[in-house]
Amino acid sequence: QVQLVESGGGSVQAGESLRLSCEVSIDTSGNYCMGWFRQSPGAEREGLATILTGGRFPTYADAVKGRFTISQDKDKNTVYLQMNMLKPEDTAMYYCAARRGWDCRLVINDYIYWGQGTQVTVSS
Repeated sequence: QVQLVESGGGSVQAGESLRLSCEVSIDTSGNYCMGWFRQSPGAEREGLATILTGGRFPTYADAVKGRFTISQDKDKNTVYLQMNMLKPEDTAMYYCAARRGWDCRLVINDYIYWGQGTQVTVSS
């Protein structure tokens, strides 16, 4: 059974930073796309960043490029999302997702495995 468990969310002020973690139960020594997504109340889920296992080919949505960084710790089987210069509009539930493959895209329907999410709230 594949499990993804997010952690690291919380409440911060605008301009501050958070690091989200996603512990992954699957053997990511194979080729997996790992992605971070978020969803605000009343909005559609949006892709933020994706990475191929091994820390290869990080890709970012324009909304977070330059502020967010995705990375992977292979030894801990954990994927991170470092979020800097947070804004109130970054407030959302953040989800980690995974799928087998090479072609890592920020397309929600590509991903099969999802975590339960971790809440991020940014106040002005």
